[in-house]
Amino acid sequence: MRLKLIACEVLYRELCALTARSVHQVDAEFLPKGLHDLASAAMLARLQQAVDGAEGAGYEAVLLGYALCGTGLAGLTARSIPLVAPRAHDCITLFMGGKERYLAYFQSHPGVYFKTSGWIERGDAKDRQLGLQFDDLVERYGEENARYLYEELTKHYRQFTYIEMGVEPDDRFEQRTRQDAISSGWTFEKMQGDLGLLRRLVDGPWDERDFLVVPPGFRVAVRHDESILGAERS
Repeated sequence: MRLKLIACEVLYRELCALTARSVHQVDAEFLPKGLHDLASAAMLARLQQAVDGAEGAGYEAVLLGYALCGTGLAGLTARSIPLVAPRAHDCITLFMGGKERYLAYFQSHPGVYFKTSGWIERGDAKDRQLGLQFDDLVERYGEENARYLYEELTKHYRQFTYIEMGVEPDDRFEQRTRQDAISSGWTFEKMQGDLGLLRRLVDGPWDERDFLVVPPGFRVAVRHDESILGAERS
């Protein structure tokens, strides 16, 4: 099959490794990290532009290296080519290999801020750890207001967890996360990620349990149940 992959650049290393070994021809396009920080309509518009750009190029499906990301995928429309999306609320599910594992970890580890190679190297200096947002807040709101906002933003976090995916060149990303934990006074944990869900995204099969396949003429819809995503006629 000839497939188009549109993905967030935080998944760059993982998806490059997987597409290089895929049984299919996969043409990858990576969009800038941080689209999920935009309003949902702005993220949707950027993704729709990328999806529409695959029209007429002979692709059999467009793969989405995205989770729901708030509601950023809601309304994304398949024109003449099916869309394939993982059933996930956010990208940590993609790194952990499935929503069940993510939920189990989240429930047993409250207050965790996750790091991966992509989250570290694809962010700017102020995005390398939560605490480095403070200067930005001072610039925008003044020091007194910034201190209050910073405490509100960070009070629920107590741990950095680094997810090792097996595509890293060395331990530089793990060590940076360890240092971030020390600087923040938080605990540190490393866990092994799972490429299984991403591998099945680029290789198939796209089983209904873990993937939504949106047929032409339909769009992505939010489902407030275990399925997370659904399809409705556009």
